[in-house]
Amino acid sequence: MKFNEFVYKRVDLEEMKGKIHKITEDLKNAPDAEAQLAEIYRMNELVKEEATSGSLVYIRYTINTKDEFYTKEREYNDHISPLIAEEMQKFSKALLESPFRAELEEKLGKVMFLNLELSMKGFSPAVTELMQEESTLQTQYQALLAGAQIEFQGGTYNLSQLAPFMQSKDREVRKAAYEASGSFFDKHQEELDEIFDKLVKNRTEQAHRLGMKNFVELGYVRRQRNCYAPEAIANFRRQVVEDLVPIVCEIKKNQAERIGVEELKIYDDSFQFPDGNAVPQGTYEEIMEAGRRMYTEMSPETADFIKMMFDRELFDVVAKPGKATGGYCCDIPGYGCPFIFSNFNGTSGDVDVLTHEAGHAFAAYMANKHIELLDLHLPSMEAAETHSMSMEFFATPWYELFFKHQTRKYELSHLEGTLNFIPYGCLVDHFQEVVYEHPEMTPKERNEAWLKLEKMYRPYLDLTEVPFMGRGAGWQRQNHIYATPFYYIDYCLAQTVALQFWLEIEKDWKQAWDKYKEFVKRGGTDTFLGLVESAGLKSPVEDGCVCEIAKHANEWLKEHKL
Repeated sequence: MKFNEFVYKRVDLEEMKGKIHKITEDLKNAPDAEAQLAEIYRMNELVKEEATSGSLVYIRYTINTKDEFYTKEREYNDHISPLIAEEMQKFSKALLESPFRAELEEKLGKVMFLNLELSMKGFSPAVTELMQEESTLQTQYQALLAGAQIEFQGGTYNLSQLAPFMQSKDREVRKAAYEASGSFFDKHQEELDEIFDKLVKNRTEQAHRLGMKNFVELGYVRRQRNCYAPEAIANFRRQVVEDLVPIVCEIKKNQAERIGVEELKIYDDSFQFPDGNAVPQGTYEEIMEAGRRMYTEMSPETADFIKMMFDRELFDVVAKPGKATGGYCCDIPGYGCPFIFSNFNGTSGDVDVLTHEAGHAFAAYMANKHIELLDLHLPSMEAAETHSMSMEFFATPWYELFFKHQTRKYELSHLEGTLNFIPYGCLVDHFQEVVYEHPEMTPKERNEAWLKLEKMYRPYLDLTEVPFMGRGAGWQRQNHIYATPFYYIDYCLAQTVALQFWLEIEKDWKQAWDKYKEFVKRGGTDTFLGLVESAGLKSPVEDGCVCEIAKHANEWLKEHKL
């Protein structure tokens, strides 16, 4: 069955709550662990039904945010999700208080129960209305950005479609494209500030109602940080500033010399070579076909995976009006498959979709095959992002299919970009920590905080010539800050592990792949740090890890300098 044939069935709130209640009571009355296990699997089918409905709504809404039907269905889901979570909490409580918990943990693993405890801590009926309001605000932000229609050089573009101009060989065109993009945010400054101000106050109030000091604490709970605390992340960020930022500054100095500018302006940041950045060689169809060939050749498992993706048409990757910005992979458990969403725009990012998002999709495919319980499918997001970011490196032997004569440029820029990203990701995370520790901040004070942190994490960059960036509002482009608070550091932790896989690939691709495949197959059956340790890799929050990786990567860049 192809994706366009997948049937959407709206979740009936009262019916769903009734079914959850019945299974919860049957769990409580179960005479032994085996009987309770049967109820857990019954609930798994119910959760799968709800998750499938939610995924189909989200995917079809983001493909076309102007679709009235799916817009209304998303609003409906935003309304009922906290109410279903409220009912599910009773099931979780019964499970955590089970007299047979030790036996269940032996069969299912301790991580599932650890995560249930965090879920209990992060929700209460007292925050239901606030969560509904939060969802509405998140949707408002996404719809605002998706509706962008920006006049530029005689054409009309959305935010994703401006990206190629932002990487133009002509510096004036790059600058004008950044200004055009920034003008959209300037035009909607008041609205963007208002949405975020409401989100900060809303999330802070949720934390207070749940007995927490601020949303930093609640954010960590909801992100299922089950194996480290904020102090570990602060220490990781410190290591990034001390050990990686100086190397990135050197990379950026070399970039400035390469492209012939004295000082990197914000509109030079993503322009890496004087004759232009590496771009995919071929049409959309040819790029997709190269992706099919890559995964067919990579391994028997990826060959089966990519065949399913194409046979069932589980992609929507072309940028078009009304489509949400960004890219993602979304699992559709009821149909046993993932879906990849993106906005192709003629840059190397198009290929990253076929490596990064397909890394998520491959992990979802493996989980659907090897792990029955949805609660154990998906690890915490640092591990999930390790799946995707590592896949970007495992694709190295096939880069030439996409980039032809520009392959060496892409390989160099990909590693440089990987290292450049980590400080930026830490900047996003640090900014959110400051904002939620000081929810009373005004929009102007938030912008000032962002600019202060820019100097810490990206001291090489001059923002002044683009007003939107210069006033410190550049963070408003980052969807995660509005939609998924405290998610962004997961990318940084994952990238640090992915770089360790890259070092293994440099020695022996096949041996590294076997290690990666086992990492992926374990899904969410262990904590992030547990999964990393079992793969024989270092914890990214361990002292010295960042320094060691940065040193090796820097040496590689010097050896492969163009």
